[in-house]
Amino acid sequence: MLKSDVLKQSTTPLGGPAFPQGPYKFHNREYLNIVYRTDLEALKRIVPEPLEIEEPLVKFEIMYMPDVTGLGCYTESGQVIPVKYNGIQGEYLHAMYVDNHPAIAVGREASAYPKKLGAPRLYTDSDTLVGTLDYGTLRVATATMGYKHQPLDIEKAREEIMKPTFMLKIVPDFDGSLKVCELLQTQITDLTIHGAWTAPARLQLFEHALAPMADLPVLEVVHASHILTDLTLSTPTHVYNYLDEK
Repeated sequence: MLKSDVLKQSTTPLGGPAFPQGPYKFHNREYLNIVYRTDLEALKRIVPEPLEIEEPLVKFEIMYMPDVTGLGCYTESGQVIPVKYNGIQGEYLHAMYVDNHPAIAVGREASAYPKKLGAPRLYTDSDTLVGTLDYGTLRVATATMGYKHQPLDIEKAREEIMKPTFMLKIVPDFDGSLKVCELLQTQITDLTIHGAWTAPARLQLFEHALAPMADLPVLEVVHASHILTDLTLSTPTHVYNYLDEK
């Protein structure tokens, strides 16, 4: 293979890459979002500077994505924390658990999504929307929400999905030092909402050493939403380099 051809590849292995080049378009992407109040001191131990915490809130989310160009079908779950950076209100992606290797690989390599392997599910059980997350064979989270009880204002749903998002990109060098350590920002701008609802919701988090979601305990459920969308992921931008501090 010529050097010029190597430079055209999206990733390794050559001839059978872990993921294709984007853009990545999502059709019928389904969200279960539960915003809850948590312990402020626990948040302070997790949210990295220079991001600022305004309220002790966390969003637990499960997303079922049945049709993604280049990546197929998968489900994802994680915790998102409302933050502010340089006057911009947005969300910090704390942790994401995914059941699809191409989605994990592209999220980590081509962006900074904090993805690792997990087994999330989103399904309807009689009159209840249910989201679960297992890590290995153990349950980490169980979320329940009434199924389509009340319409959610479409503009409010749009605001939920289109908030600026901040992520940490950390890449070690071969000697163990940090080659990359920076804060990235992205924002979904290409979005179509097919429906949005709210209803009573509950969330249980279970202790796990390697999927420590319960380190941000559920004190009170504040808001829940069920949103159906089409969207395209945007390219992230660099906003802060931690290595400049060295």
